[in-house]
Amino acid sequence: MSQPSSTPIRTEIRANLKLALPLIAAQLAGVGMGTIDTIFAGRLGPQALAAVAVGVNFNVIFFVLFMGLLMACSPVVAHMVGAGRPHAAIAAFIRKARRFAWVCGALWVLLINLSAAPVLLRLNLSPETGQLAVHFVRALSGCGFGMCLWLTLRFSAEGLGQVRPILYAGLVGLLCNAVLDWLLLFGHFGLPRLGAPGCGVATTISSLAMAGTLHWQFSRRPGLREMMAATGEPAAGDEGLRDILRIGIPIGLILLAEAGLFVLAAMLMAQFGDATVAAFQIAINFAALVFMIPMGVALATTVRVGHAAGAGDYAAARFRGFVGMGLGLGNAASNAAIMALFGGLIAGFYSKDAGIAKEAAYFMLLAAAFQFFDGLQVTANGALRGVKDTRLPLLITLVSYWLVGLPVAWWLAFRGGMGAAGLWWGLTAGLGVASIGLSLRYQQQTRNAIAANRSELMA
Repeated sequence: MSQPSSTPIRTEIRANLKLALPLIAAQLAGVGMGTIDTIFAGRLGPQALAAVAVGVNFNVIFFVLFMGLLMACSPVVAHMVGAGRPHAAIAAFIRKARRFAWVCGALWVLLINLSAAPVLLRLNLSPETGQLAVHFVRALSGCGFGMCLWLTLRFSAEGLGQVRPILYAGLVGLLCNAVLDWLLLFGHFGLPRLGAPGCGVATTISSLAMAGTLHWQFSRRPGLREMMAATGEPAAGDEGLRDILRIGIPIGLILLAEAGLFVLAAMLMAQFGDATVAAFQIAINFAALVFMIPMGVALATTVRVGHAAGAGDYAAARFRGFVGMGLGLGNAASNAAIMALFGGLIAGFYSKDAGIAKEAAYFMLLAAAFQFFDGLQVTANGALRGVKDTRLPLLITLVSYWLVGLPVAWWLAFRGGMGAAGLWWGLTAGLGVASIGLSLRYQQQTRNAIAANRSELMA
């Protein structure tokens, strides 16, 4: 580790966590919407829970793809801030990104509606569960517009280092989703009893509420208001759609490769019946919930590294990235302990079905094993985004998840006699290879950047 002598580790930890803590809370609020949907659906019975489980996992494909694409806004804005670019240039980029978000939202809605029935009705689910999953996904599809606008504004605010407004908007979405789930699933106050599809309607409305709240804060809050008010023609060559696509497409594919592995695992779980699908959804939902902590650290690490790299200080960028990875590993240990020790208690909160809860508790014990690899790979990816390195990390991710993780999972589950547990161990293998490869890549990239800077100074 190359540590600038003027920056103690403790100082960098505080700086990272100052950004990370509101982002962690915002991430928890975001994934909490899915958790609330799952809990409410569980009260309707195993069939509704299985339908929502499959539908949520299917929607994840589109969410992570567009999230990754729009995540490019964070390193682009962070580099502009680090380089001291004028407000007008940053504001012009955010306006372009916001227009692009509407295009992404339209694509999301179109693609998910076209593919829902052909995919979901071919799974090994009962006909009733399959149809219910399709209805849920179609009700959920409208969230594409709200989510894409929310993600664009959110990652732009992150790049500016303004993270507290993201938390406030996330909490609005979480509260809105909980209230609407209660109203629409069960038909309170004279509203129609929509059942499982009501979760989709609730999430769609809540995503628009989140986006509207954050947009309002951009027009009111100091530090963001300037980005709305700044005007002027950007200079030729200023950042725009090309930068989003160049950086964001590999990020989107990286996230899609990881999420796709988990989604396919959920689809393969359908081979073991509705109860196993429901148990898997409980375990993976809680794993996703605690994963938001290292994810928040990774997002903060992107900003910290991006500000240093934008200023041309790659020694500081390298140091900040390694501190972020250390924080990710430290959190992984606590996450694993919670899942291993309290899995039964957690599973019982999700479902009152004793059989489903028992299987979910066992799955959580298996999920505890990959927490270390997951915490390291996500923070390493965050550090790499900070230096705008996304293409080779994409290759590392594809090899790790699809040439290692998926074959191992399939063989253990269907040839090695391990059944559903084999799918979990395959996920662990893929995450392990990814965490090692991405960490080594960051070490190499920053070492090369530091050497190049020294050569320029000596020339």
